[in-house]
Amino acid sequence: MGLEELVHRTHCGTSLANCFSHTGHPRYNRTLRRNMMKLGKLTALAAMLAILPGFAGAQAVLNVRTLSYNAAHEAATTALETCRESGYTVTVTVLDRLGRTKVVLHDDNANPHTIENSLRKAYTSLTSRTPSGEYGKRVTANPSSVGVLSLDKITTLEGGLPIFAGKDVVGAIGVSGAPGGDKDAACGQAGIDRIAKGLSE
Repeated sequence: MGLEELVHRTHCGTSLANCFSHTGHPRYNRTLRRNMMKLGKLTALAAMLAILPGFAGAQAVLNVRTLSYNAAHEAATTALETCRESGYTVTVTVLDRLGRTKVVLHDDNANPHTIENSLRKAYTSLTSRTPSGEYGKRVTANPSSVGVLSLDKITTLEGGLPIFAGKDVVGAIGVSGAPGGDKDAACGQAGIDRIAKGLSE
């Protein structure tokens, strides 16, 4: 059915004969011409919207790359054991891509505050996509950024590291309890190195 016929059917009913004289020519009137113009504009608008990215079928479900429990547990265990070998009792926290806690390992005799501290380190490195110590240096060097320290679970202390799979941050690890943030970070890096092969696959 053509555009003109569709307009005729809309204007004249189901029978085109209602709109034709005995000579076979349609009896156009103002209403009919106006309807044709409106329909033409709507058709053109629909065609334009169909080719725009935002209207061409928005994606309803997202696939998010994130750290598995097995990888998180292996990284945390390696970090804890690495610190133990150096005589440090620590807490290790591993988060997934969405900031959810995957694993918390609290070693015997590790101080209670290390639980929260390791979480804050991991969360800071996850959201900033940088080691928590580097993030702290950046904030300290830029007084206008100090306000972010009032946000929940943000810290400037060293010992948190983002976990990358390619260019994607899939999680983060935070370590607390060693005598110095650099030592915490070294244990955390050992954990990441342990699962590095799986992150590259």
